[in-house]
Amino acid sequence: MSVADRATAPAPVEPAHETLVERYARMAHTFERRPVDVILRALDVAIAGTALVVLAPVLGVCALAVLSTGRPVLYRGRRVGMAGRIFTMYKFRTLSADAETRLGPHYGAELTQLTAGEQTRVGRVLRATKLDELPQLWNVLTGDMSIVGPRPIRPTFFEDLSREIPAYWQRLVVRPGLTGFAQLRLSREMSWAEKLAHDFEFIADRSVRLYVSVIAQTAYYVVSGKWSS
Repeated sequence: MSVADRATAPAPVEPAHETLVERYARMAHTFERRPVDVILRALDVAIAGTALVVLAPVLGVCALAVLSTGRPVLYRGRRVGMAGRIFTMYKFRTLSADAETRLGPHYGAELTQLTAGEQTRVGRVLRATKLDELPQLWNVLTGDMSIVGPRPIRPTFFEDLSREIPAYWQRLVVRPGLTGFAQLRLSREMSWAEKLAHDFEFIADRSVRLYVSVIAQTAYYVVSGKWSS
């Protein structure tokens, strides 16, 4: 059954006492892998490895800039990855050091609004230029993420959204990404269900051509400043 066919199907019944990771892993494993997934993973490793070497000076400057606002330099957040595996996602810290304790219970538009008030001056620059995302290249290299895919989400929010939108768990059949369809097409009015539809579009149609196209569009948006507007 295709991803499109499954979009309206309810999530499978969960066995008693099953953990979050076990439940979503079982669901995601019902999807068959494709030959193109091996090629896309090879591209991930090549691009992330090269970028980490080439951008090492930029990473160093960013780290020093963040350090000037205090510690820690890196934000470490738990996210749900492919097949429900929980991993630690890295970003340059752009918020005040204890912002996570205040922002933790929020997500969506509310989180976006509250986050603006917690940003440091360095953080605003890093976010506007997307440089805060560069440490996730390490997540890509280690296999936790892909360059292109659905954005990773916190475990608690993922579970909530899976209850609200029965098909939401299907994002777990691929690695979460640095960028993706939903990010390129994102608008303030877009619902979680609409974002999910864009994620499903990539999952269903994923190919080398589409992967490269999303990366090219992302690079254009970042360089042109369209993403920060």
